[in-house]
Amino acid sequence: MKALVTGAGGQLGVALLASAPAGWAAVGLTRAELDIGDLAAARATLRAHAPDLVLNAAAYTAVDRAENESEAAHRINRDGARFVAEAAKEVGARLVHVSTDFVFDGRAGRPWRPDDPTGPLNVYGASKLAGEAAVAMAAPEALIVRTGWVYGPLGANFLATMLRLMNSRPELRVIADQIGTPTSTLDLATALWSLGRTQASGILHYANAGAASWYDFAVAIAEEAVAAGLLEQAPPIIPIATSDYPTPAARPTFSVLDKTAAYALLGGPAPHWRAALRAVLTKMKT
Repeated sequence: MKALVTGAGGQLGVALLASAPAGWAAVGLTRAELDIGDLAAARATLRAHAPDLVLNAAAYTAVDRAENESEAAHRINRDGARFVAEAAKEVGARLVHVSTDFVFDGRAGRPWRPDDPTGPLNVYGASKLAGEAAVAMAAPEALIVRTGWVYGPLGANFLATMLRLMNSRPELRVIADQIGTPTSTLDLATALWSLGRTQASGILHYANAGAASWYDFAVAIAEEAVAAGLLEQAPPIIPIATSDYPTPAARPTFSVLDKTAAYALLGGPAPHWRAALRAVLTKMKT
């Protein structure tokens, strides 16, 4: 069986290629190798590779920059998603498209179900929601998997930022009133492969188990990094409010996802986010 991974240079794309199951020949294409915002390129590439499965991990993910680059965000997250879906359908490939918790406004006060009303607060979320609609229109049998707070051993992410700052600053101030679920690329990649081999379609939610604030996540990073020998000692971490750290893009205050349906298909829950963090740090160390 053949699989094509878009966005192969990103942290999730790298994890997808590294976790390809036995019996699958996975080809990864970076942004330089495939601009998914180019319909002709998407069609030609999928015809040339003729994959059985397409894992679309390509995305514009600069949340704050998107506020001033709406056209660029929509070109990849909406138009590119549609082009990949159309090209996959033309060659008969199953498509798994990755989306985000930022399609919600964060006001539910409980884990978000796949069929809950959406209401993105920023351009990035709006562009990803438009991409979901485009995929569903172009390839109704495709599977859209929403996730959030993604990090891993490689790439630019919250974990990498925290480790860098913990090694260079006497104290850190981290937002404590935004709640979500830190999700490891290692677990997410494995789940996407497994879900891709089912016949599920429509929208599913996947993330690690549990919930945390960014402050909780930062404290856990400090504790686990010291235990793993990646930090000599952790600096004090001060909880702050979102209002203390204004950003160009608004963020949802509560973006925990209801993963019940995905966990049922996968045969059980994902590891708790703290166990997943420990596994990522172990991988970084080794």
